[in-house]
Amino acid sequence: MPLPRVLSVNVGRPMLQRVPKGRPTGIGKQPVDVITVADPGPKRVEDGAGVSGVEGDHIGDGRHHGGSDQAVYAFAREELDAWAAALGRELPDGMFGENLTTSGLDVDASEIGDVWHVGSAVLEVRGPRVPCATFAERMGERGWVKRFAAHGRSGAYLQVVQSGEIRPGDQITVTPSGSGLDVPTLLRAFLGDRDATRLAIDSGTLAEHRREELLGRL
Repeated sequence: MPLPRVLSVNVGRPMLQRVPKGRPTGIGKQPVDVITVADPGPKRVEDGAGVSGVEGDHIGDGRHHGGSDQAVYAFAREELDAWAAALGRELPDGMFGENLTTSGLDVDASEIGDVWHVGSAVLEVRGPRVPCATFAERMGERGWVKRFAAHGRSGAYLQVVQSGEIRPGDQITVTPSGSGLDVPTLLRAFLGDRDATRLAIDSGTLAEHRREELLGRL
């Protein structure tokens, strides 16, 4: 088995698309030579945009994206390849809006609290990516939000524990948390599955605002 590594690091510059109307989005990520990551602090809007954990990365919707829990987004190249085959089209690195395109790592087997040492940075798995209308517009596929959600392999959002630089080719060393709460289960909880919601709450691994959100849904 190949060692887990970073295949591509990707940054989104502001661009306009039909959704969201009139507001630039940074979902169109493009590969770069290196990214610098740091904790952006709480989710918020500054100068009309959100705050990313990746320097120079644009977050168009600061109410729902960005902040510490969603500082860096990782998606496996193997999953992109599977979607490319299913959709019958090429999907370049960064197509799903990921900052890290990985290779040799089952990102969706990650558990909340797992720690990744990559480059000079330290990252912690915090949760799944929930698909939105901006993502659907980016893909241009009928019923994309429902299809992606039903597939259940969303990639992972990570928090920056230690600032640093990440480059293509950097090895990813994972320290398991043993939390027992994997990314797909938390995705199901966010999508309304009551059994998954109870598992997520009982795991004791969620940030307090996430726990309160799920308790409110129950």
